[in-house]
Amino acid sequence: MMSTSLDLALRQQQAVYWRNHVLRTHDIAAVTPAAIHDAAARLQRFAPYIAQVFPQTQATNGLIESPLQDIAAMQKALQQVTGRLLIKRDSDLPISGSIKARGGIYEVLKHAETLALQSGKLSLNDDYSVLAQNHWREFFNGYRIAVGSTGNLGLSIGIMSAQLGFEVTVHMSADARQWKKDLLRQHSVIVVEYDDDYEAAVASGRSLAAQDPLCHFVDDEQSTDLFFGYAVAAERLQQQLQDLNVRVDAEHPLYVYLPCGVGGGPGGVAYGLKHLYGEHVKPVFVEPTAAPCMLLSIATEQHEAISVADIGLDGKTAADGLAVGRASGLVSRLMSDRLHALSTVADDDLYRYEALLWQQEQCFIEPSAAAGFAAYQMQMAQTDTPATATHIVWATGGSMVPEAERVDYLAYGMSLLKQD
Repeated sequence: MMSTSLDLALRQQQAVYWRNHVLRTHDIAAVTPAAIHDAAARLQRFAPYIAQVFPQTQATNGLIESPLQDIAAMQKALQQVTGRLLIKRDSDLPISGSIKARGGIYEVLKHAETLALQSGKLSLNDDYSVLAQNHWREFFNGYRIAVGSTGNLGLSIGIMSAQLGFEVTVHMSADARQWKKDLLRQHSVIVVEYDDDYEAAVASGRSLAAQDPLCHFVDDEQSTDLFFGYAVAAERLQQQLQDLNVRVDAEHPLYVYLPCGVGGGPGGVAYGLKHLYGEHVKPVFVEPTAAPCMLLSIATEQHEAISVADIGLDGKTAADGLAVGRASGLVSRLMSDRLHALSTVADDDLYRYEALLWQQEQCFIEPSAAAGFAAYQMQMAQTDTPATATHIVWATGGSMVPEAERVDYLAYGMSLLKQD
């Protein structure tokens, strides 16, 4: 049962930090560590293909991965002197420049593999780079893929599906940025625009796809395949932490700050990390004050049965990728006993952190990707946060943002910093 004080704070769009006291276990049969290992193996099989059709991945041998780096200057600017602050730059993931490149691309690849294996023309032991050949593009062109999105998932699904040869449709909510729609159309993706919110775009896309037996709908609210694609990030992060000599144990806990929309991306990452590190990792989700759907979902234990509209919020936020009114019930249940805390952030603070990061580290991320810094600051204000902890802000997107929009974002953020 959600407290009256939390209910009031959410209704008033206050920035809050809520320690998770629910800790109720929900086992979902399809979600297992074995499924994550299966996903990792599948991505490895596709690596030769990815390296061939996306040359920017050749340095990582066809794996879609991002750097983990220290941001000591940012930590100092935030006036934090204990622990170690790093940033996970999914903002620079190749192909589509956001965390959605993990789950979205994985689900498309899995569907392509399933169709190719069923055709009898591909085996698991083949070199998957053959899928770049024209006859395979013609084969996939007989099938369709659809998705509902506020933007970044649509980019990942659209670009990957079109590259393979699928006919792909992206149903985009009113929150979606124009440049994302334009970029998809440049890749020959069909973009269906809605004057309504994310939930409506997904529902319409799902309904239309259900009428077409040759169409695979990527369901951001319910897909376990998306979830597994995100979860693969955990083992790769573990290796990166080892490379940076970062210990994760009882004396050196790991706090990971993850911006959250419907929940698939942060949920998958958090699930994978909890499997590896158990109680020594502390995932913290952060959402816009106008759209705290996951916090509402878990705190009330109503999961997908409750929407931010039920507490009088419209879900409208500058963090377009997080403009979601109803959380994934799948993720909400899985996270109930895995999240350390959930928090919210006001839009203007996103621009402040985005501009400060650029000023201190020359690292550009989009506003929604800066949400993790707000959660970090709130966590550091908690008296029980160990001085020996490591903190990772997960930057979820940014490298695809056009230069003109970057200039506008940073100018606004800098103006806010000057006012402070």
